[in-house]
Amino acid sequence: MAQKIKLSTIAETLGISTATVSLALRDSPLVASATREKIKEQARALGYIYNRRAASLRTSRSGIIGVVVHDIMNPFYGEILKAIESELDRSRQTFILSNHYDSVEKQRTFIETLLQLGGDGVIMSPAIGTPPEDMQLAEDNGMPAILVARSMEGSALPTYRGDDSYGISLATNHLIGLGHRSIAMIGGTDQTSTGRDRYQGYVNALRKAGIDVDPGLRIPGPRSMQGGFEAAVHFLSLPQKPTAAVCWNDLVAIGLMNGIARAGLVPGNDISVTGYDDLEEASISTPALTTVWNGQAEVGRLAARALLDRLAGSHEPDGIHLIKPEMRIRQSTSPYRPRP
Repeated sequence: MAQKIKLSTIAETLGISTATVSLALRDSPLVASATREKIKEQARALGYIYNRRAASLRTSRSGIIGVVVHDIMNPFYGEILKAIESELDRSRQTFILSNHYDSVEKQRTFIETLLQLGGDGVIMSPAIGTPPEDMQLAEDNGMPAILVARSMEGSALPTYRGDDSYGISLATNHLIGLGHRSIAMIGGTDQTSTGRDRYQGYVNALRKAGIDVDPGLRIPGPRSMQGGFEAAVHFLSLPQKPTAAVCWNDLVAIGLMNGIARAGLVPGNDISVTGYDDLEEASISTPALTTVWNGQAEVGRLAARALLDRLAGSHEPDGIHLIKPEMRIRQSTSPYRPRP
């Protein structure tokens, strides 16, 4: 069996101290940049592998962060994760990713596994029905937690997300300003803070404009492109004949527009549609989707920074930190005209 390469081996080949090698491999500013690169190059040449487990015994830190979200297949979470990774990379932190698919048990298993691995912290969008004690388990074992995208009742943990009520009110007001009065809301669930806040923003905008809130114009449930496509049949058969739709997210909106087009109508002309999140797909859809930017990259960056600050011994106050959404007006909305 090949002999394991040690720090002392690297030090001897370069004629420097083992302490200097150790500091360089940990990117310590105490070692000059040129020297650090020379040491790293020699380490790679010799086949040295950094022993994270041994280092964690010395420092009480593993350098591992857990990240758990609902579903990475949703580009909304992909944009949050990209920002989290970028921020953690700057501090040489590695993250382990899990999807909970709104399974509290799967989420709990991930947190327990992360604790067993000695994870330094966790960033999560909590599953529907997450009890506060599950998050307290992490905190009580010295693993700070930060929430993203969703708030959790009974928890004061730092939470970073868009202002969903305000954001949906922007979309609803945009449609009202175009003359629409029969406006449906498609997608979402009251089981999440996001769903409750977005529906409330829709209701508030209608009431402020003096428009009666018709429960029959709400089609809850869809959160995916397929869900939006399937909801088009229900939407087009509503007796109120809505001329516009506020959608839960961009995926639902794009799916709905495809369903509307399949039925022989022209989205953006016959029926106005708004999305939410301003994903990359929104600007290249046909028609280009009018939507609401929800700051997901900013959410990921701030959440990662908050966790790193906590690990360094200082942090922002607990509670909810909201990113203010912005309207993105494109081609999928137009002035009111009676539905064909």
